Amino acid sequence: MTEIEKVLYTGRTHTTGGREGESRSSDGRLDIQLSSPGSSGPGTNPEQLFAAGWSACFIGAIGKAAGERKVALPIDLAVDAEVDLGSGTGGYFLQARLNVSLPGIDRDTAQALVDRAHQTCPYSKATRGNINVAINIV
Repeated sequence: MTEIEKVLYTGRTHTTGGREGESRSSDGRLDIQLSSPGSSGPGTNPEQLFAAGWSACFIGAIGKAAGERKVALPIDLAVDAEVDLGSGTGGYFLQARLNVSLPGIDRDTAQALVDRAHQTCPYSKATRGNINVAINIV
């Protein structure tokens, strides 16, 4: 396991009630209701939050990769993340797909950027070898 040499940021939340509860960040910038996936409850769910965090981080990693290659990114770069909650032998599991849109970037360059981003994004590192992940250029 890789050890962190310098902590750059620590996100802190306080959550009560589990999937039917609420979560607040220590700085007050996040204050959300939680609901189980597929329910009619008023809040979001952990899978949506994970998808949002990973896609945002992945865009940052694409930006870093583009900077290394001196590639200008399109303003409408987007990542649509899909995080599935499923069950199987042994309990519940996640799997994910990141659908990356890089309009105006040729396919080979886009693939190189996405491959590099997947190697450097902390969410990708955390999930590597732990869940099934597909990354698609759309």
